[in-house]
Amino acid sequence: MKTQVAIIGAGPAGLLLGQLLHNAGIDTLILERQTPDYVLGRIRAGVLEQGMVELLRQAGVSQRMDTEGLVHGGFELALDGRQVHIDLHTLTGGKTVMIYGQTEVTRDLMAARREAGAQTIYQAAKVVPHGMKTDEAFVTFEKDGETWRLDCDYIAGCDGFHGVARQSIPAESLKVFERIYPFGWLGILADTPPVHDELVYARHERGFALCSMRSPTRTRYYLQVPTSDHVDNWSDQRFWDELKTRLPQALADKLVTGPSIEKSIAPLRSFVVEPMQYGRMFLVGDAAHIVPPTGAKGLNLAASDVSTLFNILLKVYRENRVDLLEKYSQICLRRVWKAERFSWWMTSMLHRFDEHDAFSQRIAESELEYFIDSEAGRKTIAENYVGLPYEAIE
Repeated sequence: MKTQVAIIGAGPAGLLLGQLLHNAGIDTLILERQTPDYVLGRIRAGVLEQGMVELLRQAGVSQRMDTEGLVHGGFELALDGRQVHIDLHTLTGGKTVMIYGQTEVTRDLMAARREAGAQTIYQAAKVVPHGMKTDEAFVTFEKDGETWRLDCDYIAGCDGFHGVARQSIPAESLKVFERIYPFGWLGILADTPPVHDELVYARHERGFALCSMRSPTRTRYYLQVPTSDHVDNWSDQRFWDELKTRLPQALADKLVTGPSIEKSIAPLRSFVVEPMQYGRMFLVGDAAHIVPPTGAKGLNLAASDVSTLFNILLKVYRENRVDLLEKYSQICLRRVWKAERFSWWMTSMLHRFDEHDAFSQRIAESELEYFIDSEAGRKTIAENYVGLPYEAIE
């Protein structure tokens, strides 16, 4: 088998890269170890930066998003009962975010790839990249008990934090930066109307809470819980009671409760590897970096990686600009570290850290209050939240 770009992973990053390359006439083949239903079953992010929205439009997969997605021009901070509105639209000169679930993005990309006749091999086992530092890169995998070899020009590792792409790079070639947070997010999905027309980030002495949504009738709520906690300890009633406690009274009174569709606890971490390239293989999205979800940056960072790699490969194939290949990592990492900083900052400002002494806690509260009481501070929050611009490839 032969292709121009072999893509490992059929999540939104791999599918979006594949769609952009396919539309540009560059041949791709995607290998995914799971089934399509498994990939669609992952409950993930739902806030899309303006840059990602525009990239999905560029890929020609935005029809349903533009019809069903919810454009948000701001969000709410609830700080120990005080509500502060961050007006994204005004503070950024008209930029917004889109509320549209990662599952739906993936579904749209899967449909577009099927319609285009581009190949995705699901349930591909024992995927291994080879020859990444040579002129003859290839990937081996097993399907239905048979071993296959896929020759290619380049490999895109879009297979997530636990995927084979990063693990195929010699450990001594990568530098790892990591922070593990001492808490997780307990999240539930419910068919209930949102408590507010925009997202609400709540800081409370009992811990952080987030009121999010997927549609006008489906909500996603989160509570900060210890990493030692277990989802079985949380009945629906206990969750709703605790959420009400952490919200301002005006919002708690409006909260509509109901049975949960899905309930899980996600750990929080910050993680970056450098570089994001090893020869002819490029790490994309969660394969190279993880952010705590407080800043809504995980999926959006994957999209900016995709944009960078796509535009570099476009110039490689159309203009023979192979000199650009070695710039992939440094271009991506400039944006990655800024998003890591913002996600760390939002997490630090809004969560309760048990190991903090009273002084540290007051400093965190004072810093956030300084930002929200200043127009310049609110503008800084807003421009990071809607997403920093993508770097041009020249």
